[in-house]
Amino acid sequence: MFSQNRVIRWLFWIICGILLLLFVYLLMTLFPFYQTVLTSIWHIVTPFLLAGIIAFLLHPFVEKIHNYRIPRWLAITLIYLVFFGGLGYLGYLIYPDFISQLRDLQENLPKFIHTYRTTIYQIYESTSFLPETFHDRMDLFFNQLEDFLSQRITSSLKNVTKIFDLFVIIAVIPVLVFYMLKDYKLIKSTAWKLIPKRYRENSKALWPDINKSLGGYIRGQLLVCLFVGLTTYIILLIIHMKYPIILAILMGITNIIPYFGPIIGAVPAVIIAFTMSVKQVIYVVIGVIVVQLIEGNLLSPYIVGKSVHLHPIIIIFALLIGGEIAGVIGMIVAIPLATVLKVIIHHIKDFKSPN
Repeated sequence: MFSQNRVIRWLFWIICGILLLLFVYLLMTLFPFYQTVLTSIWHIVTPFLLAGIIAFLLHPFVEKIHNYRIPRWLAITLIYLVFFGGLGYLGYLIYPDFISQLRDLQENLPKFIHTYRTTIYQIYESTSFLPETFHDRMDLFFNQLEDFLSQRITSSLKNVTKIFDLFVIIAVIPVLVFYMLKDYKLIKSTAWKLIPKRYRENSKALWPDINKSLGGYIRGQLLVCLFVGLTTYIILLIIHMKYPIILAILMGITNIIPYFGPIIGAVPAVIIAFTMSVKQVIYVVIGVIVVQLIEGNLLSPYIVGKSVHLHPIIIIFALLIGGEIAGVIGMIVAIPLATVLKVIIHHIKDFKSPN
């Protein structure tokens, strides 16, 4: 049973963790050297983190196959080959077109911005009654938008074409995943020994719930994002939209952010469609609405909704905090962290009042 003092101790350590994160952020802001050091450490840790997440997601499938009296090593090999073989084949199919579309987008970005500005200037003429400062601010906004998009696309192109770094990650992660799946029980028992003895009994009940909620949410979201990406790609091909692979991948990835994600992902598609024709904008908007209606009313409630059980207000609050701290990445990890925190709080309440 958790005493009042123990609950206070939990809250104390949570607050200490938040303050530590704020301190690290302040240190990186004031002293760029530490930011370089932490960035290097992050690059080293990232393959292990990604491999751990993949192993965490694949482990239940290994166990299900193993339950059919198939040797564990064979179950791991089957899941391993299906997962990484599928990813490799998908990458082989889309990589050339993705790079080609990204380069074309970079080259034509000034043209798109010019076409977009021409339309905006037409709007200026029809809104000439508005204060001049309003139009000045609009000019400043579009100048900043052009610079921002150009820098981001150029940066993305450079990052994608860092073949050696990409090859190292591609080569290391599958090896790490294999050994993590192979030695899953050993890793679990080692982590168990690191937990202080007085907390082990409580952790027995806590971990399965976290595993169920967090694992179910992540697997469900990945399935939903895959559906959104594939469906969007097909729709963009049908309506002859430019850069279908880039836009479909963007919409699929941003869809993992509840409420705001579909809007964030749709904005670039609408902007590019706006430079083509008004009819194309209508087609894109209708396509996005259809995909989101299917995703929001059929898929998410059954695939994701049963795992999270968070009130929409809590979700929005978590997204705003995550976005403020770490931008888009913060918004992506906000809901999984909120899910884990909810399970922990639920268990604290149960431990306080077991009856």
